[in-house]
Amino acid sequence: MTTEQLLTPAEAAERSGFSLDTLRYYERIGLLTSITRASSGHRRFSPDDIGWLGILRCLRDTGMPIADMRRYAELARAEGPESLIGRIDLLERHDTAVNDQIALLERQRAHLRDKIDYYRSVLPTD
Repeated sequence: MTTEQLLTPAEAAERSGFSLDTLRYYERIGLLTSITRASSGHRRFSPDDIGWLGILRCLRDTGMPIADMRRYAELARAEGPESLIGRIDLLERHDTAVNDQIALLERQRAHLRDKIDYYRSVLPTD
């Protein structure tokens, strides 16, 4: 891998949408491992790191708890069918939770629209 392919933390933050503090935190808790360091000791992010950050972004944006994200990261680093079965199980459970949240939001949105329609119906017309 050439140094041109490696990104600074600021570039990685920009590409991933995470803050620099979040990148440091994710490394500290084990969501990011094996981050390359420049001779100066500064972190450098590879294309694979950016891809992994994309997965973490999806999990976070869909409300996966940090503990589950950490478990997913552990499973992703492991080898063998048990790891795959564990990842599938974790993601299926999360998918169910996301589906439940979407259903709740759709019900709440319908309630909001009903209120909007009601307020429009009682609005005086001049």
